[in-house]
Amino acid sequence: MKQTQRLLDIMARLRDPEKGCPWDIEQTWTTIAPYTIEEAYEVAEAIALGDMPMLKNELGDLLFQVVFYAQMGAEEGLFDFEEIARVAAEKMIRRHPHVFADAHIPDAAAQTEHWERVKQQERNADGQASLMDDVPHALPALMRAYKLQKRAARAGFDWPSPEPVFDKIAEEMDEIREAMQASNQVAVEEEIGDLLFAAANLARACGIRPEEALRQANRKFERRVRAMEKLACENGVDFRSLSIEEQEALWQQVKMYS
Repeated sequence: MKQTQRLLDIMARLRDPEKGCPWDIEQTWTTIAPYTIEEAYEVAEAIALGDMPMLKNELGDLLFQVVFYAQMGAEEGLFDFEEIARVAAEKMIRRHPHVFADAHIPDAAAQTEHWERVKQQERNADGQASLMDDVPHALPALMRAYKLQKRAARAGFDWPSPEPVFDKIAEEMDEIREAMQASNQVAVEEEIGDLLFAAANLARACGIRPEEALRQANRKFERRVRAMEKLACENGVDFRSLSIEEQEALWQQVKMYS
């Protein structure tokens, strides 16, 4: 707790109107939000890399984001760090009656079902009637598609198996071709969006988180392109000067070991 209080004191000093940092003083809820998203992704990147020193550092940065919001909340008389911690603690106790009360939940699957049921009760108490309520618009689009589909599936609006999703993807591909042949760029954009949405649905049906799957694909593509550049350099040529056929040959070569 000593270091937590130290961090809170540092934040208060940074926001001090007379002695603080001009940049920190002028920040608002809106201007800080993008940094919070960035820090969360840097935490995820450290975990993906298995870099624990990096993870420790990035978790500190993410914690500082919470401290920043707590300070702004205290300045406006809305809440402080203790209130944030209290709300989080009460929520965890409420959502784990098998740990903190006498409820019996036999396994992780049952706990997930219970968790979602409690969250829905909380949404109902807040006056949120739709399944689609409180899925944040600020989420990356692929992640939001996944969450929207999960919500719909709770009401039974879902494919019975992954198989029909393959047909849906093929249908979307055909519609993209038709829109391209008609030179209808607006329709092309819409149909590509539908294709990505269907791909997210297939991932969900297979028990895969599409955002993480795409993140891994991005890393793989980057790793292979870097390897292609290195091979080209070792052969005394600039990768960018190679023909598409020569680049494809390098691609097939690096695929064998990456």
